[in-house]
Amino acid sequence: MCDPHGNDANTGVNVSQPNGGNFDIVILGAGSGGYAAALRAAELDLSVALIDKAELGGTCLHRGCIPTKALLHAAEIADQTRESEQFGVKADLVGIDMAGVNAYKDGVVSRLYKGLTGLLKQDKITIVAGEGKLVGKDTVEVNGRRYTGRNVILATGSYSRTIPGLEIDGTRVIASEHALKLDRVPSSAIVLGGGVIGVEFASVWKSFGADVTIIEALPRLVAAEDEEISKAVERAFRKRKINFKVGKPFEKVEHTENGVRATIAGGETVEAEVLLVAVGRGPTTANLGYEEQGITIDRGFVITNERLHTGVGNIYAVGDIVPGLQLAHRGFQQGIFVAEEIAGRNPAPIDEAGIPRVTYCDPEVASMGLTEAKAKEKYGADKITSYNYNLGGNGKSQILKTAGFVKLVRLNDGPVLGVHMVGARMGELVGEAQLIYNWEAFPEEVAQLVHAHPTQNEALGEAFLALAGKPLHAHS
Repeated sequence: MCDPHGNDANTGVNVSQPNGGNFDIVILGAGSGGYAAALRAAELDLSVALIDKAELGGTCLHRGCIPTKALLHAAEIADQTRESEQFGVKADLVGIDMAGVNAYKDGVVSRLYKGLTGLLKQDKITIVAGEGKLVGKDTVEVNGRRYTGRNVILATGSYSRTIPGLEIDGTRVIASEHALKLDRVPSSAIVLGGGVIGVEFASVWKSFGADVTIIEALPRLVAAEDEEISKAVERAFRKRKINFKVGKPFEKVEHTENGVRATIAGGETVEAEVLLVAVGRGPTTANLGYEEQGITIDRGFVITNERLHTGVGNIYAVGDIVPGLQLAHRGFQQGIFVAEEIAGRNPAPIDEAGIPRVTYCDPEVASMGLTEAKAKEKYGADKITSYNYNLGGNGKSQILKTAGFVKLVRLNDGPVLGVHMVGARMGELVGEAQLIYNWEAFPEEVAQLVHAHPTQNEALGEAFLALAGKPLHAHS
């Protein structure tokens, strides 16, 4: 966060407070999409003004992806310690030192932040600290100063949503940013929402020793994933004694003497010390001048064409404010795309289905492309074949004592349409899955590739061998 004099409280690095000016590109928002656009534009010899009221790096670095995954790794260490005897290692989990966990988490964020600040501190990029507003088709105003660009990129990110009538107080009813700053492990927690954010925090708190209940209005956890993946996560959560109630819309919350009481459909109540509201993120677009300049807004989102142009002047939009997957790496790639578009490089449009997705709960979920249901809806059920490779046949998974599977979805006599994985460390396999999907590979082509033994990556190879008609280590 920057103080009024432009000195950054986290790094001590001075950021620019110029008296406005003219640039090739003015970027409003310095999160994953905004800073990627700035860095790529500078590489392409374009001058940039990068404007943000908060820290460089945005939600992902400071209040989202990075700190959350640090907590999840600490949770993994806690579980490994608790369960170490099954590997012949005698160890006792004495407890969770949240001060130490938070110091570790904050240290990771700080190092990455300093690195990013160093990257952005270059002649072609002018960093402007302050709250910006679009006041013209080519102008953003910050603290009375005007920054004009031949092109403007809107990258203002997202905020933690709540639901009507549910007020987040930051103490008993909290959002993810509050959960990341807790100085204690709550004795019990209600997680409202069984999507990515909800299951990740539920996983962390359970590993840290809390009693956790997830409330989800949809019929299953991680409902955006393939249905078989959802079932696997639910089985694992039952085994871990993480409680969840699906198909149960939330009705109200009341404060009790020691915490909160949530009421769900049917009158059932759940009590806990805290309630985490994890019902998704909303686009940060209100009161920023977008609509006044003629930009089309739908439910808060900025509408663009496939080249991320808003249809107004030379204004583009990237990241969480554009309808679609709200993922940091999506915004990052969109930022690069728009910088290259402005520079006349004519980049290929980004295929939304070709963006990898990872949920870092235990077990981890990673996926690419279409679910089986979506593939059948698009191509017809008789034209789709799917195959599940159980990790029981994978040596490294046996070593790790993880369960799960790799599910492949293909078009008959055609390419792979979807790769869906559940189990420990599956997120590390999604890179190859992305190449398989985006290069429209046939299972027979992937089956020819050699996968190192013993690795979990080998599970992908075995799955494709089976789908290509030559199963070897395939277990039912």
